[in-house]
Amino acid sequence: MEFKDYYKTLGVERTATADEIKKAYRKLARTYHPDVSKEANAEARFKEIGEAYEVLQDTEKRAAYDQLGNRWREGQEFTPPPEWGAGFEFTSDGASEAAAKDYSDFFSTLFGNFSHRGASTRIHGEDHHAKIFITLDDAFHGGTHTITLRSPQVDAQGRMVLRERSLNVQLPKGIRESQHIRLAGQGAPGIKGTTPGDLYLEIHFHPHPLYQVQGRDLSLSLPIAPWEAALGATVKAPTPTGVVEVKVPPGSQSGRKLRLKGRGIPGEPAGDLYLVLAVVLPTAETEEAQQIYRTMARELAFNPRHSLGV
Repeated sequence: MEFKDYYKTLGVERTATADEIKKAYRKLARTYHPDVSKEANAEARFKEIGEAYEVLQDTEKRAAYDQLGNRWREGQEFTPPPEWGAGFEFTSDGASEAAAKDYSDFFSTLFGNFSHRGASTRIHGEDHHAKIFITLDDAFHGGTHTITLRSPQVDAQGRMVLRERSLNVQLPKGIRESQHIRLAGQGAPGIKGTTPGDLYLEIHFHPHPLYQVQGRDLSLSLPIAPWEAALGATVKAPTPTGVVEVKVPPGSQSGRKLRLKGRGIPGEPAGDLYLVLAVVLPTAETEEAQQIYRTMARELAFNPRHSLGV
C-alpha cells in the first residue's frame, strides 16, 4: 500500500487553516472536474483531490492523519502503526461511507472504520468513540485505569488544536479484545436541556511477548528438548498466573498442542491456554556433542523426508 500525501495533493502546507484547505480544494476541483477538464487524467486527479479533501476538511480525520508525522513521502510503501488511532476521541460521523468506495486502499485502511460510528437516533448529545490499548495482565485482573484521550478542535484562528482529557475507567476482570465499555454521559454535551452523549471505548490488547490471544483463549510456543519429545517428560511452563508443570507425552512432535483448561482469560467460562510444542535441537559445537549426533545417525533408522517419498 502506498502512502498518500494529502497536503501535497491539495498543494497546501501542513499548517493550513480550514479556509485555506477549502479554497485550494475548490480551485483544483474546478480545474480537474471531468465534465469541464481537458486533462487526460482529469477523472483520476479529481478523485485524488476529493479523497484528500475528505480527510483534511474533517478535523478528526485530519488530526489522526497528522499523527503519522511528516516522515512519509507520496508513493512510499506504507503500513499503519499497530496502535493506529488509539487514544483519539471521535464523534459520530459516517460521512465518508458512500464516497469511500471510490477512494484508495490507503484511505480505506486508515478511515474505513469511521463509518461504523453511525449517528445515534436518541435525543441527546452526540456519542463519542475511542480505541484504547491495555495489557493482557489488565484483562486478567481488571481494576481502575486512568486513560488520556485527545480530540481535535478548531481554534479562533481556524487552526486545529488537540484537547486532552483524562478519565478513570473501570476495566472488568476478563475483558476481551474488541469489547466495548460505555461511559454514560462522557460524550458531547446535550443541547437545550437534553442529556449528554456517551463515550464508547473499544478495547485492544498490546502485543504480548509470550502469548497470542484469540477470544478468551491463549497460545504459547513451548520449547522442548528432543529427548523430552521422544521419551516424554514433565516440564515447567509459564502461564499468566504462574508457572505450572505439564506432562509432555512420549513421541511428541513440534506443533502438538497441550490444552490447559481454564488457564486463559477469566470469564464464564474461562478461556484455555494452548501450549504448542516446539522441539529445539542442541547445537553440535563440541566434539562430544558431534559424536552423539553421529551415533544417532548411525543407530537410528530415521528419514525425516519419508513422507515426501525421498
